[in-house]
Amino acid sequence: MLAYRGAAPLRAGTFLAEVHALAACLPAGGHVINACADRYRFAVGLGAAMLGGKLSLLPPNHTPEVVRHLKSLFPDVFCLTDAPRPIDIPQFHYPALSPRPCPWQPPLIEATRAIAVVFTSGSTGIPVAHTKTWGRLLQGVRAGALRLALEPGTALLATVPAQHMYGLESSVLLPLATGAALCAEQPFYPADICHALASLPRPRVLLTTPLHLRALMACPDPLPQVDRIVSATAPLGPALALEAEERLRAPLSEIYGSTETGQLATRASTRTEAWELLPGVTLTIEAGRAWARGGHLEQPTALADRIALLDAAHMVLQGRLADLVNIAGKRSSLAYLTHQLLDIPGVCDGAFFLPATGARTEQLPTRVAAAAVAPRLSAADIRTALRGRIDPVFLPRPLLLLDRLPRNSTGKLPLAALHALLANAGGAAR
Repeated sequence: MLAYRGAAPLRAGTFLAEVHALAACLPAGGHVINACADRYRFAVGLGAAMLGGKLSLLPPNHTPEVVRHLKSLFPDVFCLTDAPRPIDIPQFHYPALSPRPCPWQPPLIEATRAIAVVFTSGSTGIPVAHTKTWGRLLQGVRAGALRLALEPGTALLATVPAQHMYGLESSVLLPLATGAALCAEQPFYPADICHALASLPRPRVLLTTPLHLRALMACPDPLPQVDRIVSATAPLGPALALEAEERLRAPLSEIYGSTETGQLATRASTRTEAWELLPGVTLTIEAGRAWARGGHLEQPTALADRIALLDAAHMVLQGRLADLVNIAGKRSSLAYLTHQLLDIPGVCDGAFFLPATGARTEQLPTRVAAAAVAPRLSAADIRTALRGRIDPVFLPRPLLLLDRLPRNSTGKLPLAALHALLANAGGAAR
């Protein structure tokens, strides 16, 4: 069993036949944006591009600015999609494919072959491209799979898109490389996640993020049991991790990594704060910055997090390098301030950030801002609660109260979107 769409199984022989059929009809361009929302079709498109010698581009979004940038770099680019999209490049709609299943004899792909270009989320600026080779991707996925100890045929339901590095590794390549089964759907809302899980046979795994888990835990109804929970994109708080294990009745594992590196380490979130590096990966601290090397990494890579090494195989995260805030001689971090905001009863979502006028220049920021979703609280209520938790110099001014935060599909908050909200709020910001 290679995949599920709802409760319907999709066989490996059918998948391979569809890969060959799609490869035969793709346009001539050598670069393809794989925008298929259906995860099974995305996987077929990825395989077809590999078979046809094309490079799959996986940008974080399709904004006009990003599309213009891609067209300037890859003039022959086209978009493979399973739904019409407002994107200013030629589109090739995923066709109806019904080839006869063929024996499971996957074509051989050179380990050094570049198969995809993934991009940073753009949460702190313009997305940056990173080329991935087939052999290194598989090496990292297989190393991570050993930590999860999945049974063959385990159904993997993911709330993250396949175009994200975490989604690509864990929800597409992991099942293709290990005999687990990917799920075509990408549920977002709690009711949809529950329905999709309930339709799958066990063993089943939920691949998700802190954003989706927080929303799922707010659901008052009983939740379907899973056999493992996997979370990535941001560290989980211990309370949320414990609640998820109790309500879904399964152990929870976190993955630490980045677009640049892929997955680097894992941890059992309710038992330890320490992360265990994947086999072959090493970390060193050089001039105050952590560097990752070895294992599946294409090259030595500087990490964006502050890290303390416990020993050669274990580390502790201490926040983002760009996260430190120094105001009036007092230091804190945006992550810590955000944690205190989210811990206030009645706050459903929120984040601290630096206003554009306090961007990282030679001058230190003089204030921090925050945005919160708290339907039953006022800005004054939130500030009063924060006064008992943080130093007054870090009280947010302004504080935006919103119906929802402009998170992307993996739960991250692009800084440009927060700055735009702040600019549009003008005098209404409190």
